[in-house]
Amino acid sequence: MRSRVFEQFCGILGTAMVAAFVLGLAWGISHGFAGFWGGLPFWVISLGVLGLVLYDLWDSTLKKTPSN
Repeated sequence: MRSRVFEQFCGILGTAMVAAFVLGLAWGISHGFAGFWGGLPFWVISLGVLGLVLYDLWDSTLKKTPSN
């Protein structure tokens, strides 16, 4: 059985990797051919998705729940 600390560490590491990828992709789109206004819809979607990822991290690893 995995310890709670290990699950939290892996969850935070995975969330950081996803955030770095999505934010880097949004930055690349906005500073590339699309420009700021062309990349703005992608930024909005990306920030919404990152909010969902952070909520899932909190719900699955960081929220205190009674032991099974």
